[in-house]
This record gives sequence, C-alpha cells and structure tokens, in this order.
Amino acid sequence: MGAVSNVDRALSALRQMIFSGTLTPGSDHLETELAAQLGMSRTPVREAALMLQAQGLVEVRPRRGIRVLPVSAQDMRDIYDILTELESLAAERAAQAGYSKADLATLAAAIRDMDAALDADDLRAWAEADDRFHRELVRLGGNARLAMVVSVMRDQVRRARATTLFIRPKPLKSNADHRTVYQAIAERDPKKAHDTHHAHRSASRDMLVALLEKHQFHGL
Repeated sequence: MGAVSNVDRALSALRQMIFSGTLTPGSDHLETELAAQLGMSRTPVREAALMLQAQGLVEVRPRRGIRVLPVSAQDMRDIYDILTELESLAAERAAQAGYSKADLATLAAAIRDMDAALDADDLRAWAEADDRFHRELVRLGGNARLAMVVSVMRDQVRRARATTLFIRPKPLKSNADHRTVYQAIAERDPKKAHDTHHAHRSASRDMLVALLEKHQFHGL
C-alpha cells in the first residue's frame, strides 16, 4: 500500500512541477535528483515517470534520466485538431442526452467561476475554472473512451496555455462561448452545441498557435 501511495505522490508532484514550469521544457533530470527533491526512493519516481511518458509529457531515457518534452506550435495544431472534434462531439451528445438543470449544475458553476475570475483579473483562477468546464463537458458526453483520449490531449494544452496565459487577450469571448454551449445543451439543441463549441476550440487553437509562433516558444 505504501509503494502505491508513493507512486501516486510522485506522479502528482512531477505533474505539478511540469505544469508550473519548475521542470522546464527540454530539461533533463536524473531519477536520483528528482527522488531527493521529493524525499523518496528512485522506484516510485521511475514508475511515475513511465506514466508521464505514456501521457506524452516526458521521455524516460535509459542511463540518461528523464527529459521534459517540448511542445511546438505544430504539436498544438495537431492536438487541437483532435481535441476540437472530440469535444464538439461530446457537446453534441450532451445536448442529445436530455439533462436537467440539476444535471448541468457543475457546468453552470464553472461558467460562474470563470466570470468571477475575469472580474477579479485572476487568470490562474479563470484557467482552473475553464479546465473544469471542459472536463465536465466531456463527462456529460457520456463516452468514456473519448474522455480518456481527450484527457491526454488536454495535458499538452495546459502546458502551452500556462506559458501564454499572461500574454493572451482577456478571454471574454471564451466565457461567452461557454454560456452559449451551456444554453444549447440545456435547450437540447445538438447542432448548436456542436457548432458553437467547434468554433470556440478552433478560435482558441488559432490564438494559441499564433502566440507560440510570435513569441517563438519552441521548447514549451
């Protein structure tokens, strides 16, 4: 039981270090170095690193340690192409499911939190609420396999967004799009839910890729 707990702890800590930028894109780290930082043995660190490798966040190289993988502008184009189609399908399916207002409470709460975060100029809180909206939207789509694929893609998007969060335009349009998607699901309008979300994700892709190219973030 203790070993499992340590793997989970290592996985959570390493993910946080990657997304916060403590482990910078393109950097190399020895397992012994990371184990010392986390106050544990190498074994759970290595197991956690292999899980992160499966998620596309690191590369585990024999005798050379762990490399935090970069994400290029082209990577983001490719990822968003997949993410846009799958999330839009989830939005469509959610609108077909006949959910009640109570069923959509978590989605509505995420929108309220995004609005409040922008009012307070707290972009980190906005990003966290935005993540919650997208996770709940996919859950409401009711397809576990789709959710599994999207979760891997979303990790890559989080890394790129963490770097561009404070140089992007204020995401007022993003909040408006989320409200429209919510309304379409509540009104059981699958086409509107799909098309609105598809346009929203496509616009997000174009904005993020443009920022990556303009500021030359080649090693995210």
